[in-house]
Amino acid sequence: MIKAITGTKDILPNEIPNWNNLEDIVCNAMKAFNYKEIRTPIFEETRLFSRGIGEATDIVGKEMYTFLDRSETSITLKPEMTASVVRALLEHSLDKQNQLNKLFYISPMFRQERPQAGRFRQFNQFGAEALGSISPALDAEMILLAYQILKRLGLSNFVVKINSLGVPSSRENYKNLLKEYLSDKLNDLSEESQKRYETNILRLFDSKDRDDQKIMEHAPLLIEHLDDESLEHFEEVKQMLLSAGVPFEVDPKLVRGLDYYTHTTFELVSGSVGSQSALCGGGRYDLLVKQLGERDVPGVGFAAGIERILLAMENEKVMPEFIPQIDYYIVRLEKELSKKVFEIANNLRKEKSVEFDYTQRSVKAQMREANRLGAKKVLMIGGSEYERGMVVLKNMSDGSQEEIAIKEFE
Repeated sequence: MIKAITGTKDILPNEIPNWNNLEDIVCNAMKAFNYKEIRTPIFEETRLFSRGIGEATDIVGKEMYTFLDRSETSITLKPEMTASVVRALLEHSLDKQNQLNKLFYISPMFRQERPQAGRFRQFNQFGAEALGSISPALDAEMILLAYQILKRLGLSNFVVKINSLGVPSSRENYKNLLKEYLSDKLNDLSEESQKRYETNILRLFDSKDRDDQKIMEHAPLLIEHLDDESLEHFEEVKQMLLSAGVPFEVDPKLVRGLDYYTHTTFELVSGSVGSQSALCGGGRYDLLVKQLGERDVPGVGFAAGIERILLAMENEKVMPEFIPQIDYYIVRLEKELSKKVFEIANNLRKEKSVEFDYTQRSVKAQMREANRLGAKKVLMIGGSEYERGMVVLKNMSDGSQEEIAIKEFE
C-alpha cells in the first residue's frame, strides 16, 4: 500500500471543521487590524531564500526541498513566507502604491526536518507582514494581533516573550564582546556551535546542547549593550503592550541570527505542546527588503504554526465541538422514485444542504443515516401520501410530522 510520505499527513473530513474554525478566527482578526490577504506561489527560485533567509541558517543549509526544473533553474518549495511576500511587494511595486502595506497569509510550507509532535515536513502557517514603517506601534500591533488570535482560539497556557536586537551598529559591537567571552571556551562548545561562532554567533543562545547552555548562561547579553535609540524603541513597544493589556516577559536570550533583523523580536510559547513549544515567532526586519531588492522598506511580521496551535488547543481541551448537520435528508420509500428524489434534492440544494440514499438501503437504514448526518428534517417520499401528491416532512428535533404538497418542493 502506498502511504503518505514521512512528515506529511492527511487532514481528514472530521478534522476540517477545526481548521476552518481557526482560519475563520485568523481572517476575522486580520480584518479587524486591516491586514489584506496575499497568496504567493508554492515554489520560488532558490536564490530568493538563500538571500532572504541566509546561507548559514539550518533552513537553507539542511532543510529546503530544492530541485532543478526542466529549464535547469533551481527551484525551492517555500520553507517560509516572509521572503515570498517581500518578493511580491518588490515585483508588483506595492511599496510605491502604498506607503504602508499590511498583509497576511495562510499557506503550506516545506522543510525536511525530523518529524515529531507539532512538526511536519509539510506544515501550515498563518502570519502577517507590515512593510513601510519603523514605528514601534507596528511592533506592538504584531504582538497584540498574534496574542489576540491565540486568545480567541481559547488558548491560555502560553507566554509572550520579547527582546530587542537593537540596530546593526550596536549589535556588531556586542558580537565582538560575545566572541571575546567565548574565545577561550571554543573547544568546549559543540561542533555545531563552533561553526556558528564564525557564521551566526547569536544562534549559540538557541543551542540544545547542555554544555553549550551552561557556557551561554554567563555570556554577556545584547540587551545590556544597546544604544539609546534601540532602548527607546523597545521601551515604547513595552509601554504599548502594557496599555493593551498584553502580559509579556523580557527574555534577553531570545535572538535572531540574521543581520537584517533589528529592534523587536518575540515569541508566543506554549506549555501545552512539548518540546516544540513556540506557537508563533516574529520580529522587525528593517534591512531585508533592501537586501533582496535594493529598496529601503522597513518591515515587521510574525508566523504561527497551525498544526502546533491545533495540538495546543487539543491538549488544553478548548477545541470546539462540531456536530455535523444538514438541512434535509430525503428518504425514498420505493426504488422507482429515485429520479423524483434526485429532482427534489437538486431543487432544495439551491438554498439548503441536502442528502439522500445512493445505495438502495431500507427505509430503516435511511433513517439511521439521517440521524448520523444530523439532519434537521427528513422528507419521506412514497406510499399512499405520494399517490395523493403529498410528502411527509419529519422534524428530527421533536419528532413531529406533517404532510406537505409535493409541488412545494418541485
